[in-house]
Amino acid sequence: MSTANIDKLIDVMARLRHPTEGCPWDVEQTFETIVPYTIEEAYEVADAVSRRDMGALREELGDLLLQVVFHSRMAEEQDDFVFDDVAAAVTEKLIRRHPHVFGDDGASDAGAVKETWESIKAAERAGKAAQHGRSASVLDDVPAAFPALMRAEKLQKRAARIGFDWPDVAPVLEKVSEELDELKAEIEGGGEADRLSDEAGDLLFSCVNVLRHLKVDPEASLRAANAKFEHRFRGVEAALAAEDRQPHDADLAELEALWQQAKASG
Repeated sequence: MSTANIDKLIDVMARLRHPTEGCPWDVEQTFETIVPYTIEEAYEVADAVSRRDMGALREELGDLLLQVVFHSRMAEEQDDFVFDDVAAAVTEKLIRRHPHVFGDDGASDAGAVKETWESIKAAERAGKAAQHGRSASVLDDVPAAFPALMRAEKLQKRAARIGFDWPDVAPVLEKVSEELDELKAEIEGGGEADRLSDEAGDLLFSCVNVLRHLKVDPEASLRAANAKFEHRFRGVEAALAAEDRQPHDADLAELEALWQQAKASG
């Protein structure tokens, strides 16, 4: 994208946000109301990538860029920063975190690059903590707004970097069994909703830990499971539709039989 196109996009956004001549919907938006759209656009980028649809990816990246411009415009209106500051900050960060490219430090392989990257990030976290008058934590900068599954993995990875981790997957699997037993005990004991939620959360956290040890992306794994479920359930619906029926017309035994057929067919 040329600089001219970036400038035009910024100008269009400024026009849309003009208090009297702009778009009423755009004018009334705030950081808080726009955030859900920002998150949605990021997921749509991920979806386009997963489908290997380059046309859709180009469009979704544009929508995501619009979110950056939108937030930057609102920040400019209250004299906090402008789009150029955002671009300058990320450029500076990339240069700072790649001394093997832009400086004199050498990096023999991707592993060395990652080690340097993490070291620099740790120094950045320490600097931010010092600015706020507190000690740095390895868990700093893991956004609370992350999807819970992703955040669990990030927190575990951060803790693992300082040695707080199981040596291999075997004891993690034992932990999953332990957490499952605790959830069963709460269910059998008629546990209250908050206790059930607490034990279920521990079980999910342990499952994420297993996948991390297996080097399996929890988000990608669950997305694939969702897609598989959707494909098979649509197969069940299609089989019933061929008989001019709907799922609520069948009992559980028939639905299960149709599910097994859909499962066998892929």
